[in-house]
Amino acid sequence: MRAVLVGVDFGKGDFLASLEELSLLAKSAGVVPVASVTGKRSSPDSALFVGSGKAEEIRDTITDLELDLVLFNHALSPAQQRNLERHLQVRVIDRTSLILDIFAQRAQSHEGKVQVELAQLQHLATRLIRGWTHLERQKGGIGLRGPGETQLETDRRLIGVRVKALRARLEKLQRQRNTQRRSRERNHTFSISLVGYTNAGKSTLFNNLTKAGVHAADQLFATLDTTSRRVHLGEAGHVVLSDTVGFIRELPTQLVAAFRATLEETIHADLLLHVVDAASPVRADQIEQVNAVLREIGADHIPQILVWNKIDQSGMAAAVERDEYDKIERIFLSAQTGEGVNLLRQAMAEFAQAAALAKTAVPELDPDHSVVTYQEHD
Repeated sequence: MRAVLVGVDFGKGDFLASLEELSLLAKSAGVVPVASVTGKRSSPDSALFVGSGKAEEIRDTITDLELDLVLFNHALSPAQQRNLERHLQVRVIDRTSLILDIFAQRAQSHEGKVQVELAQLQHLATRLIRGWTHLERQKGGIGLRGPGETQLETDRRLIGVRVKALRARLEKLQRQRNTQRRSRERNHTFSISLVGYTNAGKSTLFNNLTKAGVHAADQLFATLDTTSRRVHLGEAGHVVLSDTVGFIRELPTQLVAAFRATLEETIHADLLLHVVDAASPVRADQIEQVNAVLREIGADHIPQILVWNKIDQSGMAAAVERDEYDKIERIFLSAQTGEGVNLLRQAMAEFAQAAALAKTAVPELDPDHSVVTYQEHD
């Protein structure tokens, strides 16, 4: 499927990086980006988002290049999406729908599939009117619909029933996760979660540390399902390391809510390894985007080590940076080549041993005061 990418610069400063990200998202979804149409506005047009003049430019591009899809780098309202499709006579997909589609393609586990379906239905519920041209027709019938109920009302009711069932299933899966987590806590197992922007290299690093063989690819959202493995760290003993879904700017709120069960692994970790793409020119912005999601899910209080990955692509050397108190701030490594990974293992062992020492030496100490939180210094 061939598409034109549409982006509007509202003066935020990360416009070009965001548009490049849209191109990567399109490729991840199996779409071929052929052209792009950009413009500047102070605010979105209420009817067409881009305004009538820019809409004509998009239509000309579609006609000239024989394209069959328009991808917007923004969230469109149902009315804007409907108006654009009528005007352009091709399918229009916004950023939120595109990310949801990628998640639907990539989910492997039962829990992941349930979470994606829940997010899709919640998104669809706001857009049902787009799919129906016969809403004025009343269709009653025993065993089919209530008297005088429209097709739209029926679909909303059916979606509501399905959403309720999916939420109940997720709650059951979450209870199972909580049971497993409590078992680890009783065994005093130190828990570490990998977090980071999508395509930062978390799964590659996870495989390097655990030899787990988790799917890793140079594409956005290669990993959707949380995978946990035990890792032996010498004298520090065993820790549990979890690989999680990558974050992205403007991550749909439905996905954050739906994946909250999976992200519980992050919330309850003893340490976060925040993996950063050191070769990315917008890495500082990506770090903030990840921290924003961590705040949203209540994981911003957990100690964090910044792991600058892909030093083989950025010309950096493997190293450990510490502050004036000898606390680890950043580790530079390459998960692909393995350079510097031993430094990370040592840091993980250092944290695990410090946590174990704090529990045994000062058992009455509040856990919040026994571990230091690390902040980014750029």
